[in-house]
Amino acid sequence: MLTGEIRNKVDKIWTDMWAGGITNPLTVIEQLTYLMFIRSLDEKELENESFEALSGENMPKIFTQDEIGQSMRWSKFKTKDSREIYDIVGTKVFPFIKGMNGENTTAFSRYMQDAMFLIPTPQVLQKIITGLDELYEHDIKDLDMQGDLYEYMLGKLATAGQNGQFRTPKHIRDMMVRLLAPTPKDKICDPACGTAGFLVSSAEYIREHFEAEMTGKQWEDFAGDMFTGFDTDRTMLRLSAMNLMLHSITKPHIDYVDSVSKQNSVSSTYDIILANPPFTGTVDAESINDNLKAVCDTKKTELLFVALFLRMLRKGGRCSCIVPDGVLFGTTKAHKALRKELVENHMLQAVISMPSGVFKPYAGVSTAVLVFTKTGAGGTDKVWFYDMKADGFSLDDKRTAIEANDIPDIIARFHNLEGETDRKPTEQSFFVNKSAIEENGYDLSINRYKEVVYEKVEYDPPQVIMDRLDKLNLDIASKMEELRGLIGE
Repeated sequence: MLTGEIRNKVDKIWTDMWAGGITNPLTVIEQLTYLMFIRSLDEKELENESFEALSGENMPKIFTQDEIGQSMRWSKFKTKDSREIYDIVGTKVFPFIKGMNGENTTAFSRYMQDAMFLIPTPQVLQKIITGLDELYEHDIKDLDMQGDLYEYMLGKLATAGQNGQFRTPKHIRDMMVRLLAPTPKDKICDPACGTAGFLVSSAEYIREHFEAEMTGKQWEDFAGDMFTGFDTDRTMLRLSAMNLMLHSITKPHIDYVDSVSKQNSVSSTYDIILANPPFTGTVDAESINDNLKAVCDTKKTELLFVALFLRMLRKGGRCSCIVPDGVLFGTTKAHKALRKELVENHMLQAVISMPSGVFKPYAGVSTAVLVFTKTGAGGTDKVWFYDMKADGFSLDDKRTAIEANDIPDIIARFHNLEGETDRKPTEQSFFVNKSAIEENGYDLSINRYKEVVYEKVEYDPPQVIMDRLDKLNLDIASKMEELRGLIGE
């Protein structure tokens, strides 16, 4: 958990970059990511040198042993004059890390080829280097803390207007992960991964619940094969790869893939999918994979992604995903076909309606979480609905912490659904039979099934109300006369 002092230091670095002319929050994160990576390379080299000195065993080298190679190390250049630092980083170190996609391949270095060094002046660069050194050398020692630090920086995207689309609030991600409760045996995927938040939350959950009992093979899988993410933005791929590296996932499958296109043919592969796919826009009809159009013939991404999740899951695999409310009650043929597919051919378990303020300040769209299992043979008997009214934060643009929070209740009730069977549609959560959903054209909007109880209000007879008004008028007139007398005196 980050202390207030660490957050203040991060904010100071952020402010220095902003004042130096880097005003796009995404660019700030990018440039900090590059410098954190450069620093981590030297840390790794120092560890190797220390081990080599103690053991006498030759260790692989990241930097060449000549003067040029050694000059590119963080510990060597950080104390030099700001202009010399700027020249070394811009003309030597940056080209070096962009060309690292060789023997030293990491998920991060694979997406460095088109990266750009955009720090505007030597003075700004020196301030950032000094700030990062203070963070790393005095405050954060392990990967967990470094991961928290990076999460805090990525969280600033959520208050950055249009860039907020890349990020799902952490408490919502954690809720969705806890609904599915992944294990070390699961292969987990987010086909629209952004900054890899869902994969990080899954990794945190697995370590929290299974760390003491994981086998060597499972730890090996944890570092790589357990986690997969796709995105079509190389900046997001760089950020997600760094985020995962700082959470001990050094070799994740993070790939540049247009998930709903013919480019992606993955099917029946994953045990768990967690995602918040793109809500708006359409894609080129020619590029859409034909087996997705077979489920719902549309160009709308929010429908295509749900169909994609069904295809990518293995039989018995589970999904927790965020969809805009329109998916739940849309009247087009494609909307109805997708909902029918979920209800009739698979097992739709839950629809959790979220308040529209969850994604503020950058979006006020109403959303829901769908939880379903791929069966290919039906299995939906009844669907659990929950009307989330509070998520622990105010639902205005400020999103300040409040006490009201339905998330613990949602998780507890979902994992004890047998205790929900007698709850009525007038309550916050309840079951709806499949037959009722079918009769309503597979509408999954909670308002279709929720019953509102109106409290009967008894009013006085009109004559009593009129008498009361007459008395009030007399009282007002009396006070007015008294006031006039005071003014006259």
